[in-house]
Amino acid sequence: MTQESQLPPAADGRVPEPGTDSAGLRQEIVRLREQNADLQERLHAHPAISLAQGVLMERYRLPAPDVSFTLLREASQRFNIRLHTLADAVVRTPHSPEGPAGAAERARTPPPPLPGLRTAGADRTHQGEVLSAALHRVLDITQTGMGNVQLAEGGRLRMVRHSGLEREFTSFFAFVDSPTTSCAQAAEDRRQVTVRDVATADVFDEGSRRVILRAGSRACHSVPLVNRAGVPIGMASSHHERPLPGFTRAQLHALEATGLMVGRWLSWHRHTVVLDALAHLHTAATEEL
Repeated sequence: MTQESQLPPAADGRVPEPGTDSAGLRQEIVRLREQNADLQERLHAHPAISLAQGVLMERYRLPAPDVSFTLLREASQRFNIRLHTLADAVVRTPHSPEGPAGAAERARTPPPPLPGLRTAGADRTHQGEVLSAALHRVLDITQTGMGNVQLAEGGRLRMVRHSGLEREFTSFFAFVDSPTTSCAQAAEDRRQVTVRDVATADVFDEGSRRVILRAGSRACHSVPLVNRAGVPIGMASSHHERPLPGFTRAQLHALEATGLMVGRWLSWHRHTVVLDALAHLHTAATEEL
């Protein structure tokens, strides 16, 4: 982990003058960083849910935004789907007067197997449990305690699970829609990406680099979670306290297998559980007419 002999940059990028290294000032800098990160997270999260509310109001002639939000929240809770994930599905799934396209005629299939994941004998329909197990598997393979899982929604990556990472990091990277991160590069190239040293890697912009280094990460590795067509629908990344020499062929093969397995499960989840939630939402909204 990097050691700093000076105060880190403040939220506006300025570095305090020498001699001002006090516990109170450091706490204030941390508070400002977290406040700024929280505002950025809210700024990115709100539009997607608001868009879904507007779609529901237009589609079902609902009287007010709070009615559409209540319907979204109830369906989200009933089917154990994050509100943001359901909102994204409302916007991107074609709709007809009979309900969401594909919901009625789809074949019912059980969830695909998840060998090697800790939820293999538990509820394999719960996305949160599966993604937590997937993250633990990736961290076990890469031998670190820091990492995160993201889902592809609305043309960007949204963080849904993390371990060992500080609040500034998880808020700053809550939504990734620029190419200046290793996870975005891995998604674009549809392959695993290893950053051996964050401090010198060209892939990061300076703002991202500073946040990653402050989190104690000097190296990272991103694994696409892909469907059967090879399209990334999520990303799992590990972070490491020291620069990486790389991974063995066996480790890379195990990570690739995990990405394929979890990606296919996510695809199944989108075409079964999420469509079930949309069908339920359609029925509930129709009753509001």
